[in-house]
Amino acid sequence: MIDHVGFPVSDYPRAKAFYEKALAPLGYVLVMEVQQHGNDAPAAGFGINNKPDFWIGGEGGLNWTVHIAIVAKDRPTVDAFYRAAMAAGGKDNGPPGLRPHYHANYYGAFVLDPDGHNIEAVCHASE
Repeated sequence: MIDHVGFPVSDYPRAKAFYEKALAPLGYVLVMEVQQHGNDAPAAGFGINNKPDFWIGGEGGLNWTVHIAIVAKDRPTVDAFYRAAMAAGGKDNGPPGLRPHYHANYYGAFVLDPDGHNIEAVCHASE
């Protein structure tokens, strides 16, 4: 089981603003900001119940993109994530819907963040 994940972004204030809006429908809030040990770049930890498990760092972007999927409690929450992420400046990478090639109840939405990272909200429930 993964405790947390983090990756660098090219424009920290822009990415932080994007994730504050895009992750809100999933119940995620900005839990903390810290200066990273060793490079003094800022880092923002988002999470639920005061537990940051999704981190972005301001040390600069990657030469490649990442894909991160966050569990949503139900399908309407996946839809809300997609709308919020798009309104926050994300780019469509797959609108909300069933993805039966993964499994019969795989309902997900995919959005590219400002750095092109593929951020997904997914619900595995039958409805």
